[in-house]
Amino acid sequence: MNNPEKLIIIGTRGSELALWQAYHVKAQLEGLGKKVEIKIIKTSGDQIQNLSFDKMEGKGFFTKEIEAELLAGTIDLAVHSHKDLETDQPEGLKVACVSEREDPADILLILPDHFDPSQNLSLKAGTIVGTSSARRKAQLMAFRHDVQIKDLRGNVPTRIQKLREGQYGAIVLAAAGVKRLNIDLSEFKVVRPDPREFIAAPAQGVLGLQIRESDVELDKILQALNNPAATKEIAVERRVLNQFEGGCQLPLGVHCINDNGTYKAWAALGNESGVQRVYAENTNSEILADEILRLLQLDMPELTVFISKKITAGSLFNLRFLGENIKIISASLIDVKGIEFIAIPKSDWIFFTSRNSAKYFFKQNPDTGGRKIACVGSGTYQEVAKHSSRIDYVGNDVDIKKVGEEFADLVGEETVLFPISSISKRTVQQFFKNPAQVIDFITYETTEKKDFEIEPCDVLVFTSPSSVRAYLNKYPIKENQKVVAMGPTTGKELELFGVKNYRLPKITGELGLVDEVLN
Repeated sequence: MNNPEKLIIIGTRGSELALWQAYHVKAQLEGLGKKVEIKIIKTSGDQIQNLSFDKMEGKGFFTKEIEAELLAGTIDLAVHSHKDLETDQPEGLKVACVSEREDPADILLILPDHFDPSQNLSLKAGTIVGTSSARRKAQLMAFRHDVQIKDLRGNVPTRIQKLREGQYGAIVLAAAGVKRLNIDLSEFKVVRPDPREFIAAPAQGVLGLQIRESDVELDKILQALNNPAATKEIAVERRVLNQFEGGCQLPLGVHCINDNGTYKAWAALGNESGVQRVYAENTNSEILADEILRLLQLDMPELTVFISKKITAGSLFNLRFLGENIKIISASLIDVKGIEFIAIPKSDWIFFTSRNSAKYFFKQNPDTGGRKIACVGSGTYQEVAKHSSRIDYVGNDVDIKKVGEEFADLVGEETVLFPISSISKRTVQQFFKNPAQVIDFITYETTEKKDFEIEPCDVLVFTSPSSVRAYLNKYPIKENQKVVAMGPTTGKELELFGVKNYRLPKITGELGLVDEVLN
């Protein structure tokens, strides 16, 4: 006579998201022919709703009670949001399985009246933003010191309802939870910051399946559900968290990806003066975690940094990211003048390759006639958003080849108008196989300044080929100076002057340049 199949009891919190996660695992196990039941367990994190996480004592707010039942044998398997788990497991327990990774990013849900896509994070000044995460608070204030932060607790639907009622102008949530619950967000403006910029919690988007160490049989069963790729990535993230002895109350974000065998990691740690950001990469994921730790523990260097554009009040080149030991000298090395036009040529698309291309095009209030709008980079996006409520494509990759090929494929046989300067490098246009699709439209001209003085600097950040020419026609690069180019086109201009040892950012926009200054 065969022994009856052992019943597997899953312990979980009772929120809608926790139940979705538990039933998701239940369905997977039943697909393997197993019998499964679910038991709901209330945790201290569910019971205490009047305090933000950074004000609650201890750790494991959403896991302790479930782990206690697991140790007592009243449940066999605990399904957690992996980011809620302590990095040091209680004696007798282990994480046996890691799920596939859902979108690891945070998202902002913004009421339409508080939405301004021309600003960082698309938030209007003064907006009340809801979150109880110390990590999110620190990064929000680094990006936007002009918004207000207000604590927000409750499960995902409860938080969204508080936004709907107008208690907040915007809230921050994990994208994974919203996607898993399939929530209709059509009444809000949804902004998804790149998780390499607004850095997510370690292991965000991943489920952790926890069992007793002694349960060898269940451990074997769960290996069929394990995701090796996610396991390696979050091992980097959680090793960094472990060394800081923190949980969800720590203002630390770590995001790791495997890029064709090279592990790349970004980390952000909140402190009294702002947020310290670091980046590192390595083919060995264990070494990478240690390198991120080493960088986070370094003191900010004393540096003088020159950047070849005027820094605005909302620039990310500010003390909240760079620290008080870094002096910024900003100056434009080019003069820009608009070229008057009466009408614009017919086209299906308009593609903007720089802030200036958008600024001097829209300055003349042209009739775009319902054409589709495209641009490259976050800075250009913000400029276009000042003038157009419609943006159909944004290229957000530092590699202009990827952007050009992706956009040309998207366009198909349609025509594209490119507002450009008189000395444009035509970086995107070159990827169109049919030259007749491309319409170059000169809307501004640039001239290099000659009458300027720049004091000696440790780091030089060039934001255009024109700025490279203007600077290097006047000053040589010194042996000990670090040079950063905004993109490959600017880098190629540096090479024409014999400068080979320069750095390119890993992400687009100002924050990519900030990272290269610091790393």
